[in-house]
Order: sequence, then C-alpha cells, then structure tokens
Amino acid sequence: EVQLVESGGGLVQPGGSLRLSCAASGFAFSTVTMNWVRQVEGKGLQWVARVTSTSRGSRYIYSDSVKGRFTVSRDNVKNTLQLQMNNLKPEDTAVYYCVHFTQDAWGQGTRVAVSS
Repeated sequence: EVQLVESGGGLVQPGGSLRLSCAASGFAFSTVTMNWVRQVEGKGLQWVARVTSTSRGSRYIYSDSVKGRFTVSRDNVKNTLQLQMNNLKPEDTAVYYCVHFTQDAWGQGTRVAVSS
C-alpha cells in the first residue's frame, strides 16, 4: 500500500522558515518523481516543486512563486521528501501535500500558516 505522511507544518512569522518532510512507503521511492502541492483555503491546488527520480539525475523544478525561497530534496535511504521553506510570506499559507502523481497518491497534508 502506497503511503505518504507529511509533517513539519506550523505557524511562522513572515520571513521565517519551516522544513516539511514526507515519509514514503509502499513503492520504490528512489525511482519516481515526487512533488509538493499546496492548497490555499477556498482556492484550488497549486503545484509547488518537483524532484525527479535519481535515475534521471534528480532535477529540481520550482514554481515561479517559490523559486529562490524553497528547496526540495529527497533522501532515498530514508525514503523521505523534504521542502525547506525560507523567507515565508503570508501568501504561502496553505495545506502542503506530498504527491506521487503516477499513482495518484497524496498524503494527508500539513498546514502552514504565515502570519504576524
């Protein structure tokens, strides 16, 4: 069974940092592209970042809204996906999901709130 479990969300002031983590199980983690997607309350889903599989050289791709502030990474030994978020802004407030699109697998989400 494919499982994705996010953690690390919370409340942070503008300009602060958070590190999200996603524990993956039930599939060959190192061989798949993994994504972070977020949903602002009352709005649609927004793709945030992607890291391709290690076999493809692990390319790192970001949406324009987070480029230069967020960093996605993966640990293929621990089967975890991370999202380091720096210089957070109020518009980053959302529920963040770890997603394996090929199998349409989503975690339960972790909430990030950026507010003073």
